[in-house]
Amino acid sequence: MLAVFKRELRNYFLTPTGYVFLSIFLLLSGIFFTTGNLLSGNTRYIGFLGSILFIFLLIVPVLTMRLLSDEKRLKTDQLLLTCPVKISAIVVGKFLAATVFFSIGLAVTLLYALIIVIHGDLDVAETIGAYIGFILAGGAFISVGLFISGLTENQVVAAISTFAALLVIWLIDWVQQAVPSDLTSNLIFTGAVIAALALWLYLSTRNRIVAAAAGLAGALGILLLYLFSRESLIGLMGKTLSWFSLLERYQSFSS
Repeated sequence: MLAVFKRELRNYFLTPTGYVFLSIFLLLSGIFFTTGNLLSGNTRYIGFLGSILFIFLLIVPVLTMRLLSDEKRLKTDQLLLTCPVKISAIVVGKFLAATVFFSIGLAVTLLYALIIVIHGDLDVAETIGAYIGFILAGGAFISVGLFISGLTENQVVAAISTFAALLVIWLIDWVQQAVPSDLTSNLIFTGAVIAALALWLYLSTRNRIVAAAAGLAGALGILLLYLFSRESLIGLMGKTLSWFSLLERYQSFSS
């Protein structure tokens, strides 16, 4: 894992990807800090951190698009898979390299906090909590990008797909408020989820019996809930979507 980590981290400094990521991030974060804090005289640093979270939504795809897709494109994935290294170690090594590089860019913004300390009042505890949440949110973004990068050998497709997935996660709080909470809609939603899982099992195993058994078990579970605990199905769609909300979890750190 350490060898994969060092290789990927070095690649960020030897290829344009890392410099594009840092350049875009530092440019946009500098604009946000200048307009939101310096020009307005606002010393609330937590607002700046909340605003640049959206920046990472835009540029994390640049950071993760080549992690696994490039291995497929260059046919070096077979070399990795035949090395005496577990697949989990390869994935974790790549993930940690991207997270460390992400943290390097984030560390530069500590200079902005220093400016607030010199010329105003900085809530240190609040800022530390927000940075911890920021790193964890960035790690979640990177994990999504790493997963999608492993599905294709085209870096552009990986970047666009990652951005689309992160945008859905970003907007999921608004979607959650709009979905219906009535019993019928949530029954249809639950049935669709069970059907999708059964299809995924079939595509993964090519075993119709396993997929059919999983589908029947899911259908039986829905029937039992409908007969004995209907109230648990009401609002289930919104509750399920809330599990994927990163913004809600990040706000807990910034509070």
